[in-house]
Amino acid sequence: MKAAILQMTSGIDPAVNARMLVEAVGVAAADGATMLFTPEMSGLLDRDRTRGAASIQREENDQVLAAVREAAARTGLWVHLGSLALRRDDGRLANRGFVIDGSGAIRARYDKVHLFDVDLPTGESWRESGAYAGGEAAVVVETPLGLLGLSICYDLRFPDLYRVLTSAGATILAVPAAFTRPTGAAHWHVLLRARAIECAAFVIAAAQTGRHADGRETYGHALAVDPWGEIMCDMGEAPGLSFVEVDPARVEEVRQRIPVIAHRRPSPPISVAA
Repeated sequence: MKAAILQMTSGIDPAVNARMLVEAVGVAAADGATMLFTPEMSGLLDRDRTRGAASIQREENDQVLAAVREAAARTGLWVHLGSLALRRDDGRLANRGFVIDGSGAIRARYDKVHLFDVDLPTGESWRESGAYAGGEAAVVVETPLGLLGLSICYDLRFPDLYRVLTSAGATILAVPAAFTRPTGAAHWHVLLRARAIECAAFVIAAAQTGRHADGRETYGHALAVDPWGEIMCDMGEAPGLSFVEVDPARVEEVRQRIPVIAHRRPSPPISVAA
């Protein structure tokens, strides 16, 4: 089955981003894809929180989500909408991903568990927890491509999450992202390949790329990695769509060759030597 991967340069206007997403749904469906994967913060990327707050809505009022659901229903395409910034009932924000089926129905929601609070050597400082509340649950969902485990960006650095997802049966792992250039250049490829290898699962990582309207720069290099750790697709830095074939038999083949899932054991107790 064919998966489509979107690499985009989201901006500060949700209406513009929605049009890009709807166009991608149409192109992916016309080219025979079964499912489209989009990046983190597909609907809005704005580090000016005062300005961005005016565009962040509750889920039921979000124009980007509504537009993508309508496009999915019109084309019959499944969509993993990597994430949107949404307002929660308690006033905090959520970095929330969605799986939307070919009727436009929402099959799953996932709120990013691990929040990006770092100071980089370049002088960049990010405090996602200053506005966003972290999620509290891992999520898997059945899709035409197989059982999909959901994650978002910084989650990539925490292998225990992927252990939980694949122990629950996931054969594909989604990692939509907006990696910074310094962290992307240092760690993006090796972390994605590591997650694929240790889980013997496909990894699909749609990405933000280039210079954005808010002034930030993202790394790009949207990737698809097979269960053996082989890179199936590296989109470089240009926005656009790419397509890969996802064969569930490949997961079974690799897991029989090196049965890492079957060999897992509970974490052993720690003994501290004197």
